[in-house]
This record gives sequence, structure tokens and C-alpha cells, in this order.
Amino acid sequence: MFAKLVDWLACPKCGADLSLDGPVPGDAEIIDASLTCQGCREIYRVRDGIPRFAGDDSENFENFGYQWNLLGNVQIDRLAGHRLSEGRLLSETGWDADWFKGKVILDCGCGAGRFADVAAGLGATVIAVDISRAVDACRENLSVHGDHVNCLQASIFDLPLKPGIVDAVFSLGVIQHTPDPERAVASMASVLRPGGRLAVNFYEKDFWPWLQPIKYALRLTTPSWEQESLLGFCKALVKAFFPLSYAIRNVRKARLLSHFLPICTVHNPELNKQQQHDWTLLDTFDWYGPHYELRQRHTRLGALLGELNMKNIKARPGVVQASKPAA
Repeated sequence: MFAKLVDWLACPKCGADLSLDGPVPGDAEIIDASLTCQGCREIYRVRDGIPRFAGDDSENFENFGYQWNLLGNVQIDRLAGHRLSEGRLLSETGWDADWFKGKVILDCGCGAGRFADVAAGLGATVIAVDISRAVDACRENLSVHGDHVNCLQASIFDLPLKPGIVDAVFSLGVIQHTPDPERAVASMASVLRPGGRLAVNFYEKDFWPWLQPIKYALRLTTPSWEQESLLGFCKALVKAFFPLSYAIRNVRKARLLSHFLPICTVHNPELNKQQQHDWTLLDTFDWYGPHYELRQRHTRLGALLGELNMKNIKARPGVVQASKPAA
């Protein structure tokens, strides 16, 4: 973390300011230190450059820490030579690329940093939050951006930030993996400044699970497996079924078969065959590892944003966007 982050932080327990113990090292990154709450006197560690606010509940999300530290750079445009993450970020948020410059933006559920990297590359200062050890992969992958990216290990429900501190919040493909998606959305909205923007992408509650009976039958047990065992299982599935899905990827009628396979196939012409294989393995692991998969209806989340007094609400399957009223 960098010193300027301290001014934006607040104790997730009582909301009071935090102070950095010891001297502030100018423009250098703070690697190992402590943060003390000026209210309840709780102490939080800064370890390996990351303030650690997550409690015992982080154990339920360590499949993400495992996968992103193992396969973290597969989806990062700058490292993999494609622009798929940029395209998805701009599409799901509805924000113009030029708008990011100079903004302070929160990425909730940052994983290995694929979207935070894009936002920082577009000129934003990014606070990247994840409850799991994925933040370690994010910090490593995005160190090139210097103090334009600060990583926090924290719960989306208890964000250690002052209210009204960020210009925008985005969370892509995350809230369905939390135990309370609506609470997650409300928490993100609380840290927006007046006029700030919010964009959330999620699994829509629709008929799709009925087309994936094998996936959901396996998910009855796979979230409780050891990570190494689950990875080995996913590798075996991908080894068995990826060649078939790759062979029929351009055959219009036949490729519908891919939706019934027990792997999450990824075939995109911007990716070479090895990248498609690796991305398929990553997403297949992402299918079977999460403890939670709580699909949401966009109509309900749009109504929730209204209840939170958000404005300019747009809701479509899998995406909601809104802004906080100006002061």
C-alpha cells in the first residue's frame, strides 16, 4: 500500500479513522506495518504491501485465492496480449474509456486484477479489494502501476473505506459468490461520493442451470474438496472434453453441444489454442470451487438500487448500473 491510501481508510468495525504506526515512507510502498483504529483501537496488519482486514470468513473463499495465484495472468490483457478484459469492463459498466482518467475507482472482488489493470491503464487510481489471497496475485500483477493501484484484503460487506470516498465502484462476476448479494450491492453503494457511479455484473437467475445438469450435480460436493484435488479433477475434465469443444467451435449447430459438457468452454478468436485451453481450465475451476452460487434477477437488483436512492438506474439480464444523486 501507499501512504495516500491511509486517508481513505476507515475501521470496518466502528468506522473511525485509521493511523499508520511508525513513520510514513514518502512515496515508497509500505510493505510491513500496522494500522490502528482511532476509535476502538483495533490493530490491522499490513503484510506484503497489503492491509489485511478479512476475518475467519475468508476461508470460505480460498478457492479464489488458490486459482488466481495459480492462473492469475491468463485473463490480464497486458500480460496475455489481448483486449478481452477491457472490452468486458467497458461493456458491463457503460463508462467511456476517457471517463476513467483521474478517477478513484473501487474494484470489488478484484481476483488477480484483470479489470483493475484495465482501469489503471486508462488513468484511474484503483482500490482493488478481495477477501481471498487473490489480492497477492493482484498486487504482483499490477505492481507496474505503482501508487495508482492499492490492494486490500477485506470483505465486500465490511469495506474499510470512508463513506463517499470513491468516484465509482464496479464488481464483475462476484456477488453471486457471496452469501448475501443484495447486502453486497448496498455496501458498495455506501462508499460512493455524490454523483458517483456503480456497475455490477452477476449470474442472472434464469433457465440456464437447467441446461447444465452435470455441472450442478457435481457442485453438490465439489465446493468442499481440497483445492489440489479439485484442480486435478478439472484438469482431467478439460483434458477429456476440451479437444471436442475446440473441434466443433466453428460448427454452428454442433457447438451447442459445448453447453452440455461438464467444462466451461472458452473459445474466442482473440485467443490462441493454448490460451483457450488455459482459460477453459480456469473457468471450469471457477464453476466447481465456489461455496456460493446465488443467481439474481436484474429486476430485483434494479429495484434494490431504487430503494437505496440511486438514480439513472439501468437493469438488464446480468447487469445493473446506477449513479448516486449529486449533492
